Amino acid sequence: MKQQASSDEFPIWMKLLSAGTAACIADLATFPLDTAKVRMQIAGESRPLLLASADGSMLAVRNAHPGLLRTVGNIIRLEGARSLYGGLSAGLQRQMCFASIRLGLYDGVKSRYAGIIDGNNRSGGSKSIFVRIAAGITTGALAVLFAQPTDVVKVRLQAGSIGRSSVRYSSTLQAYKNIAAEEGTRGLWKGTIPNISRNAIVNVAEIVCYDIIKDFILERDYLRDGIPCHVTAAVAAGLCTTLAASPVDVVKTRYMNSARGEYKGVKDCAVRMMMKEGPSAFYKGFVPSFTRLVSWNIVLWITYEQFKVYAKKMNGDQ
Repeated sequence: MKQQASSDEFPIWMKLLSAGTAACIADLATFPLDTAKVRMQIAGESRPLLLASADGSMLAVRNAHPGLLRTVGNIIRLEGARSLYGGLSAGLQRQMCFASIRLGLYDGVKSRYAGIIDGNNRSGGSKSIFVRIAAGITTGALAVLFAQPTDVVKVRLQAGSIGRSSVRYSSTLQAYKNIAAEEGTRGLWKGTIPNISRNAIVNVAEIVCYDIIKDFILERDYLRDGIPCHVTAAVAAGLCTTLAASPVDVVKTRYMNSARGEYKGVKDCAVRMMMKEGPSAFYKGFVPSFTRLVSWNIVLWITYEQFKVYAKKMNGDQ
């Protein structure tokens, strides 16, 4: 645990850069799963899943919603493999903004809260679950306020032709300009409230669960502080995150991708989903969400922990 306690000795820029870079690497490795998740979440209300063929015509793919492998296969067959990476640029921008704040600032905020709440002033040393949850909620909400426009653009580009809007974006920059011009600044921050809710939950389920499970493994000497320990904690964190965040994530995706005026608000979107599609609608895309979040967490935490090891070595050499 000494290694973890020393993490606050790193400069803040190093924490932010390490967290953002690790998240970008994780996104590159798992982005096709995220695209499939978005497509499966948006498909609903008894409509077929719409895909655009190479010549621009629209094709309906069965009324019953396809599973993960079929969704990926349909996207590749009808739109080309590049469509699996639609919105990647916005996704990487989002991670660099979002993860650097929610993950890079977590240890520092946790230490501050530890000093305020339980009088624990040791850097990163608080064992209080309440302190960890408070830190996770704070950094998750703060990150959304900065990264929301990148999330809106990412969802629109991943959704492709499935959304109600007839607008198709040729690039990430064009998407930013188009949304700002047609929907105003509010359009770029559309869905901020459900996204804050979703990412506060994600941050607690992901970072706090990882933090607690990793401490549990190390304190009981089940594993040493290395890659097997990090993978174990990451898988558990990915499962917790998927179970906790899926309902809010589906509503967020539907609302962000909706045409202007389609829903009165987030609550209206959630209520109409429940009335028309039932409770199962809130767990649409669960398999790709779980697959993506577990693999994403594994890549993220292994990469981030290795960055921390490298940073400690650099600090030791100075």
